[in-house]
Amino acid sequence: MKSDYPPLVVIVGPTGSGKSDLVAKLVEMAGGTIISADSMQVYRYMDIGTAKPPLEERKNLDYHLIDVVDPDEEFSAATFLPLAQQVIEARKNTDEPVYVVGGTGLYVKILLGGIIDGPGPDKELRAGYKAIAVQKGRKGLYELLQDRDPEAARQINPHDTVRVIRALEVLDLTGVSIVKKQKEHGFQETPYHYLKIGITANRDTLQERISRRVDTMMAMGLVDEVNNLLDRGYSATLKSMQSLGYRHMVRYLNNAWMREEAISTMKRDTWYYAKRQMTWFKKDHEIQWHDAHRFEEIVHSISSWREKSRRKG
Repeated sequence: MKSDYPPLVVIVGPTGSGKSDLVAKLVEMAGGTIISADSMQVYRYMDIGTAKPPLEERKNLDYHLIDVVDPDEEFSAATFLPLAQQVIEARKNTDEPVYVVGGTGLYVKILLGGIIDGPGPDKELRAGYKAIAVQKGRKGLYELLQDRDPEAARQINPHDTVRVIRALEVLDLTGVSIVKKQKEHGFQETPYHYLKIGITANRDTLQERISRRVDTMMAMGLVDEVNNLLDRGYSATLKSMQSLGYRHMVRYLNNAWMREEAISTMKRDTWYYAKRQMTWFKKDHEIQWHDAHRFEEIVHSISSWREKSRRKG
């Protein structure tokens, strides 16, 4: 049966792989709408460190879910889902593709497969766990998760305090591991017809791209951007300010690190993050992998998929 929804072309891959440039070329060539599936580009005033597409490009292309909330506002996968669904819903009964592009794998996963039926947030529980994170650090909080829910701990990055707290919260409220709930759910609820394109590069090329990207961010004024955020009153302890680049520049501005140390550590941590992204995406066997420079090859894959879809419809 033919879906009323527009075709979804999902473009994923590690940071620095060239996803944004690719999707811009695709839309410029044949039209379409872009949904950013990036957990950092949702924040206003955080442009350089999140590698947002240039403002002029966003004005010319039909971009969505960039600059959605202020840095001190909550934003999660559960916030992302209805916003993305609204964009897709508004384009029902059209054949022009919606491109979902970004490196936040969880956002893509819930958009295509639904969100688990878990309890809502509990402010008191979260406040308690945040207090533990302040007292004992992220390591102490993560060790608590390791002790209480080892299976969840194995799947969550020790630095991802938000997900660590959510796993503990679900366990407290339901008595069941969040991992068990995810397995029971299966993420198979999609009403959409989609193609997943993965953008990759060999290890040395990707590391070099990340290094150049950090240098470019510094040249564009990342230090000033972070300083302006602090001057606006946004605390360095916010989730948004603890992200890649921002936490490094905060330490530099606080004289905890020299400039070169902050830059080299940012490059190292961005590379580690890219490797974690690749580990996540490599588990998804629906993804067709391409090098970003093989533009014609990617266009052919999308065109072939769309032609087959039309014949089925």
